[in-house]
Amino acid sequence: MKKARTVKQKVMGRPRTGITPLMGFRADTATRAAIVRWAENQPDKPTLSEAIRRLVELGLKAKK
Repeated sequence: MKKARTVKQKVMGRPRTGITPLMGFRADTATRAAIVRWAENQPDKPTLSEAIRRLVELGLKAKK
């Protein structure tokens, strides 16, 4: 008698890319340019996404 082979079922949908949920927003060209300028003046030259995260954190800390 042949042994039965187990077949892995395919998972439907796009695979997970991260743990935290994605947040998006629209910014006009002047706002985006200001964020890019701010990022360029940082010592470690963060990406646009990282610059936005840092600016949001700074804004939340300033609120306290």
